[in-house]
Amino acid sequence: MTDVVLGEVTCPSGQLVVMDGGYLEMWSGNRVPADDEHPASDFAIVGPDAAAAAESFDRQTGLRLYDIPAHAVTDVVASFAAHCRERGHDASLRPFERQVPHRERVRHAIAAREPGFIVMGVPVLALEVPSDRPLRVTATPGEHGWKSMRVDLRDAPVADSWQFWQLGVDWARFVFADADALNSWEHHRPLDGLADLVFWGRDQEQIAAEFDAPAFGWENLPVAEAYERGLALEARHNQPGGPKFAYDFRPHSHHWQAMALVRASPHEAGVIRVAGADILMAMTSVGDGFFPVHLEVGPSGDPAALRIDITGED
Repeated sequence: MTDVVLGEVTCPSGQLVVMDGGYLEMWSGNRVPADDEHPASDFAIVGPDAAAAAESFDRQTGLRLYDIPAHAVTDVVASFAAHCRERGHDASLRPFERQVPHRERVRHAIAAREPGFIVMGVPVLALEVPSDRPLRVTATPGEHGWKSMRVDLRDAPVADSWQFWQLGVDWARFVFADADALNSWEHHRPLDGLADLVFWGRDQEQIAAEFDAPAFGWENLPVAEAYERGLALEARHNQPGGPKFAYDFRPHSHHWQAMALVRASPHEAGVIRVAGADILMAMTSVGDGFFPVHLEVGPSGDPAALRIDITGED
């Protein structure tokens, strides 16, 4: 089957981030991650045997442990110390004074030649890529959705490939983005102060009549008004024995811009421009799951493409 072009990504920083697009709500950019509900700490693995200890402990990639929940810090530190005693490793965990910003995690992973890192348990891929040209993203059709997606890095025949990472997806979508551009990403905050409030389902017409609303909900409402109407919809939705419907509050953010294009696209993909870079959002076509990531290299050993296996079809 012929490959489908989903769009082109630009990476002025030369550093590409690929992850679950729905989880960009957690992305801190250059800021220190802040989550009052789920405080966490980051640690560096240090000591003469740091590399061996990290490899055998096998909790995260490389010599850092990110986003250890506050309630688990004591147990993790004790577990690592016991592990080192059992293996005879001279290594320990050194806490960072503050959590490491996500943009800095990208820089560290690429400098350390690590495939990626985690953000609150979500695997993020970080890769050095050409910065002087657009990177084409294609998808190969399969029997049950996309067979794979591919980011072309260089115009070279593929001589070899190997799996080097795995992406976990809970929001059924990938994002391909320049690491610097994500410093400016607004996942929820409306860029124009407006929001849409939509609903659908078995009793959609009943809800439209009850709330004196257009057939599918409201568009371009002031965000405060949309929020208040959303609370009313939520209350109706939660009434025992009430009408059956689903609803969604959609502030006019970067995420909304991208998803509006995705919903309108026959291939469920869309490109928006953020901070001078083109960012691609694309649905997996098969929902959530774990997706192996392969690096394809040319005859000289230089990276030629990044391939994400979607359906696992031969």
